[in-house]
Amino acid sequence: MTDLTHIRNFSIVAHIDHGKSTLADRLIQSTGTVADRDMEAQLLDTMDIERERGITIKANTVRIEYDAQDGEHYVLNLIDTPGHVDFAYEVSRSMRAVEGSLLVVDSTQGVEAQTLANVYQALDADHEIVPVLNKIDLPASEPEKVVEQIEDVIGIDASEAILVSAKTGIGIPETLEAIVTRLPCPKGDPDAPLKALLVDSWYDAYLGVVVLVRIIDGTLKKGDRIRMINTNAVYPVDRIGVFRPQMDPVEQLGTGEIGFLTASIKQVRDTAVGDTITHEKQGCAEALPGFAPSQPVVFCGLFPVDNAEFEDLREAISKLSLNDASFSTEMETSAALGFGFRCGFLGLLHLEVIRDRLEREYDIDLITTAPSVIYQIHMRDGTTQEMHNPADMPDPTHIDHIEEPRIKATILVPDDYLGDVLKLCQDRRGIQIDLTYAGSRAMVVYDLPLNEVVFDFYDRLKSVTKGYASFDYLMSGYREDALVKMQILVNDEPVDALSTMVHRDRAEARGRAMVEKLKQLIPQHMFKIPIQAAIGGRIIARETLSALRKDVTAKCYGGDITRKKKLLEKQKKGKKKMRKFGKVDIPQQAFISALKMDD
Repeated sequence: MTDLTHIRNFSIVAHIDHGKSTLADRLIQSTGTVADRDMEAQLLDTMDIERERGITIKANTVRIEYDAQDGEHYVLNLIDTPGHVDFAYEVSRSMRAVEGSLLVVDSTQGVEAQTLANVYQALDADHEIVPVLNKIDLPASEPEKVVEQIEDVIGIDASEAILVSAKTGIGIPETLEAIVTRLPCPKGDPDAPLKALLVDSWYDAYLGVVVLVRIIDGTLKKGDRIRMINTNAVYPVDRIGVFRPQMDPVEQLGTGEIGFLTASIKQVRDTAVGDTITHEKQGCAEALPGFAPSQPVVFCGLFPVDNAEFEDLREAISKLSLNDASFSTEMETSAALGFGFRCGFLGLLHLEVIRDRLEREYDIDLITTAPSVIYQIHMRDGTTQEMHNPADMPDPTHIDHIEEPRIKATILVPDDYLGDVLKLCQDRRGIQIDLTYAGSRAMVVYDLPLNEVVFDFYDRLKSVTKGYASFDYLMSGYREDALVKMQILVNDEPVDALSTMVHRDRAEARGRAMVEKLKQLIPQHMFKIPIQAAIGGRIIARETLSALRKDVTAKCYGGDITRKKKLLEKQKKGKKKMRKFGKVDIPQQAFISALKMDD
């Protein structure tokens, strides 16, 4: 068992693409944790989609053994965390399991929005923070300027920041020494009853549920009977181990250590993240504070393109929710799309990742309906309802008012693009809260409706700032506004998958854009198709898709004009009848394209 003073638990936090995973690779490589021949880039990113997109989605952990310059032997437990706003929940969980953080800042780009968000999470968890300036081998690197920025914007001392190039290995020995000398060792009582924090859990096809734990007090041995304090379930421990990054079995885990256990647990639902694990007999008296549960902010429907694949989709979603407790699902049906699921996500990237994983890992073609947020509907009789899907909106005559969720958005942007960013936020019904400067970059804080951000705000922000802006947000509560439900009618039939909630002032413009787009996307039929946008019984925009015309007069050459007229009249009647009974097929691509609103 390792002495407490020789253990260091730390996480690496940074904005997207500032080099967290590369730095983790170098620390693993330089300590010989993984042999050079087994080394690969982004070693801790195990999912295909993580490697492809170059982002970290799941926080991963690894145990590193290190011989310091003072001749002592140390055990370092590293947790590599995601940088993207949608996975902030993973970051907050990881922070509670460790005592310190390496704050990685790209020395060519400086402090970004996510850097701020993640540092504040680390400070909330009482972390000791060591600033690391990465990418100093690049010609555009400006370490002095970035040190100033860290001190101005974040307010932590960066005079002893370590200069590193994670790619080439410069500064890695200094980083390892700083982890040992500047980060605190864990506190805990090895002789107290077992108290362990359940940090994460996932399903393994061979081992059942694997549980990642951080031992706060006491010792956990193989064969112990453990109890989950929240669920009161009791399990015998089959196997204990640590990650180097592969699973490596050990006989016991002592105070302050991070490792995993398996205990013949069948479902991930039985292992609530943030629960406290203790011994069945002589357990600890009180539970640890745990984590706040993740709140889904974006909802959308997932339907199989082929209705026969519904059972496959149900199975795929239940398997995926084993590994990702942060997305919620319930069944729903739609007149246009058949059976499917209403799913809640932490943000749009989270939605995209889940959809990609379903299509890729389970080979199912999906239709995704318009993303929507949770609205609070206050009825005239004083009751309040939550509405996840615009198609479920109650009768407007019974509604007193509707409240929508708002967010507090922080945007860091170079001065040249500030005007464009302010205009974008104003266009999205934003209210400016604050505008400050950090060097040549402006930090804008806006109060925005989540509904306006969900669609394509991030893409628009990146395009108006040529990719230089960074964006982070926090939920800030609900506010009343003039919101209406806009329906799209195709051939006088409402298409519920295209129903959206819009602001009354924007409804006409949004409706016109939607019907114009659908006119280009829906293929022509043998009859005229009206495409309309409506609010209640009022049509606010209309386009007509002309019919495919068959030349019925081709066989009449010469002769009397009345014969041609007769044939055309007959065709007209046929088309009228056809329109009454004809069914319009809207291709899958049209749904997806219509919902991507480009201003």
